Amino acid sequence: MCQFKTTPFYIIFMYLLLALSGVTFASLPTVVNGRPLPSLADMLERVTDSVVNISTQGRGRPKQYYFGNQHGRGGGTGSGIIIDAKKGYIVTNAHVIAGSNKIIVRLHDGRQFDAHIIGKDLKADVAVIRIPAKHLVAMRFANSDRLRVGDFVVAIGNPYGLGQTATSGIVSALGRTGLGIEDYEDFIQTDAPINPGNSGGALVNLRGELIGINTAILGGKSGGSVGIGFAIPSNMIKNIKNQLILYGKVKRGQLGIEIQDLRQSLVKAFGMRNNQGALISAVIIGSPADVAGFEAGDIVTRVNGIVIKNSANLKNRIGNLHIGSRVNLEYIRKGKRFNRTVVIGEIAPNKYLKQNYRNSGY
Repeated sequence: MCQFKTTPFYIIFMYLLLALSGVTFASLPTVVNGRPLPSLADMLERVTDSVVNISTQGRGRPKQYYFGNQHGRGGGTGSGIIIDAKKGYIVTNAHVIAGSNKIIVRLHDGRQFDAHIIGKDLKADVAVIRIPAKHLVAMRFANSDRLRVGDFVVAIGNPYGLGQTATSGIVSALGRTGLGIEDYEDFIQTDAPINPGNSGGALVNLRGELIGINTAILGGKSGGSVGIGFAIPSNMIKNIKNQLILYGKVKRGQLGIEIQDLRQSLVKAFGMRNNQGALISAVIIGSPADVAGFEAGDIVTRVNGIVIKNSANLKNRIGNLHIGSRVNLEYIRKGKRFNRTVVIGEIAPNKYLKQNYRNSGY
């Protein structure tokens, strides 16, 4: 009887996965049944020069949900990502550099530089710093809106100050909000092991493109990874870092509305398939939403074609746009669907509400 040697299914699966990601196997010496084992080594060799280790001197006390920036009297540690090779810009978490008197950046090739702060946004926990270095390698951004649960990812950072480390996993969930971590939350959840010191480090896809910045972790008393980590999406980072570089701060756009999640009674009344969307509960007089004709009781379902899951999701989408942006909103009014374009503006404080949903009769 003839016996056939078969390649294990997981080997075939990883071959297909990595081949689609552009990973090559020519340099791999290890083989199984005459075939080289799949590896992330080639991809990591291309991107590790873009991830830096950050250490700070000063005093600060980060919140418990942060897994980076282990501050004490002597300072803390974290990570960062080079985003502009010519100008030396590095993006990281704002909490990594909070309370620091001195910021030291160590590159993968061993070079070390003092950094200065370009700007930081505490509401989204993003900061941009700069170093006077040449021959840098910047990381490419991916479109985080294209992520799917189950996509393979790699986390790169400086856990426990040990030096650059890579761990792998998958995207566990998308659009995580309501965690109480930031004012603006739209987290990617991953099970890629991340630990103290990974804050500000890169979460990349198998092409080595940036899909997020590792920011927080749900951990036990030991502070170590339990497989639930959170990263700020690359699309949010892109807009914030551009504004920090231009203005030193983020000028968030506003519609001039108050919003809330959809109640099940409204979902049933309007014959909706699910509770995705955000209810406008009030409109500010003279605001962009008021000028565009929005009313209390309207349900926003999409922003620029992207589905709105809940009120926090809408807040993040609008808050991530700069003032003057034109945005298309799809919405439901009394069971009928409409769409219209609004120019994002800035709302002065103490403006009066034009309408309130509770008294609108909807």
